[in-house]
Amino acid sequence: MVRAFAVASLAANIAIVVTGGAVRLTASGLGCPEWPLCTPDSLTTTAEMGIHGIIEFGNRTLTFVLAAIAFGMVFSIWKIRAERRDLFRLSIALLAGIPAQAVLGGITVWTGLNPWIVGGHFVLSMVLIVLATVLVNRVWLSPQQLASVNGPLAPRTLRPLLGALGVLSALAVLLGVIVTGSGPHAGDHGAARNGLDPDLVTRLHVVPVYLLVFTLVVSLYLVYRHAAVDVRMRNALLLLTAVVLLQAVIGYTQHFMHLPVVLVALHMLGASLLTAAAAHVVFTGLARQVPGRDTVAAPARTGAVRR
Repeated sequence: MVRAFAVASLAANIAIVVTGGAVRLTASGLGCPEWPLCTPDSLTTTAEMGIHGIIEFGNRTLTFVLAAIAFGMVFSIWKIRAERRDLFRLSIALLAGIPAQAVLGGITVWTGLNPWIVGGHFVLSMVLIVLATVLVNRVWLSPQQLASVNGPLAPRTLRPLLGALGVLSALAVLLGVIVTGSGPHAGDHGAARNGLDPDLVTRLHVVPVYLLVFTLVVSLYLVYRHAAVDVRMRNALLLLTAVVLLQAVIGYTQHFMHLPVVLVALHMLGASLLTAAAAHVVFTGLARQVPGRDTVAAPARTGAVRR
């Protein structure tokens, strides 16, 4: 049950980014013009607010689904919280992130969708995705396996590159947020933009992307050159490579097609997947790991984590 809640937490945090993108891309960001109420007199959307109100209020209600999953994660780990403090702290952090996101979302409404606040709302979602990814990785380790931890899986020559992959992925996402704030999809027809030149910030955005691709190529060369590198490290790098390539294709296509909403939505999903894949690579390579190539796939040996 603990594992199921951990995976559900990661999936839900990614899903709410996509639904939030749908709010912005359909110009429904002020479909509920108030917060925490939807209107000055109603908690829910009204018929007069039309489809935009339904879309915005629907996204707000998904917060309760996310909260239910987060509470479920905390309760599932409660009895073994002293034994698995790592899981308990991560689950508490994810739970605390939900009201933080809700308040930041309310501020975006109060400020009329200020692009910098909207961007901060997205960045906080990326932080929660990183935490959920680490939680998923750690929940597959039993207490016995944690007690037999070895050093990092990545060889010394690869470790700086893994750190660079994490930093470059974060920079690509952050600059992508700034690009979005300068573009046409503001969330409402009257919402302000950040005033930056879209072409200039787009060119800046691709710089860390190019460096990310180059670093990935070098990293893959190193792991395939040395047969002794753990298979988990190779698989994590291959997953990140696939996400980066797909995200690059979507990004270039949406740019040259003048930002159709479907591709922009896919690019937002790609940003979430990129964040998760980069966090997975950094954790896999740099965190202290148990010995053996099949640890991640192995079932936990204690009933505590299976409940």
